[in-house]
Amino acid sequence: MSAAPGTAVRERLVDVAYATGWRVVRALPPRVAHDLFRRGADRAARRDGAGPRRLRANLARLAPDADLDVLVREGLRSYARYWCEVFRLPAMDPAELHRRMDPHVRGAQPFLDAQAQGRGVIFALAHSGNWDVAGVWLVETLRALGREPGFTTVAARLRPESLYRRFVAYRSSLGFEVVAAEDGSDAYRALTRRLRGGGVVCLVSDLDLSSSGVDVTLCGEPARLPGGAARLAATTGALLLPAVPSFTPDGWALDIADPVPVPDRAATAKATQGIADALAGMLARVPADWHMLQPVWNADRR
Repeated sequence: MSAAPGTAVRERLVDVAYATGWRVVRALPPRVAHDLFRRGADRAARRDGAGPRRLRANLARLAPDADLDVLVREGLRSYARYWCEVFRLPAMDPAELHRRMDPHVRGAQPFLDAQAQGRGVIFALAHSGNWDVAGVWLVETLRALGREPGFTTVAARLRPESLYRRFVAYRSSLGFEVVAAEDGSDAYRALTRRLRGGGVVCLVSDLDLSSSGVDVTLCGEPARLPGGAARLAATTGALLLPAVPSFTPDGWALDIADPVPVPDRAATAKATQGIADALAGMLARVPADWHMLQPVWNADRR
């Protein structure tokens, strides 16, 4: 069924806006581009629309003792920085990004050991910092290790289809293999194939948009998180590592938690709780970089 005329027009305008962003923003001087996005973030904070209000509610649970006015403003600036970098990233040098980020990656040894053993690795990520730059770091690290310089990830199929193809092309150019969540068994086969070949899979794991999430306690309150990372680890024997990308003042960082054990499918719920605990602990150290403008906790999702 085709979209209603008004919806189709809106979708086309969104697609044009993103295409313009990739063409124009990368051509601006870096300081000018970042200043424009920062001003937009500050304007959004003052207007206090639905997105900033949801961010405030989420951050109130993650950082209950923080000054929320300041934290929300910094969170929106962080999110704006992410989008500014998205539009500029295709023109940036991957090797230079890796050089700048690598000193700020903490906890990578289990990942390196697993790759040396030919064991697959699953990174369970948060929507934080610049996960695309973290992906570039991963691709370049795999290249340096003599492994295939790429990994597989899952994305929701955006509308219009042209916008989805645009994002797939963007991330493919960075070395990411992107499969659509809506592809079901085909997506699952792509993920298991990568892991059983000793490769790497990256899955955002702090927001469940399906009906098959796992009940967890997050920051002391009931929530549902995706169980896909834990189920894949149980099925393939891959190493499961929660990870949180974040920003430094002039670069990027990545915190990788201790491996979460998943001996079998029966341990999926316990492992997903382990992911929730690890992500919450790491995010609490960089709350402004958690770009969560959607409801996460059960009380909000009702």
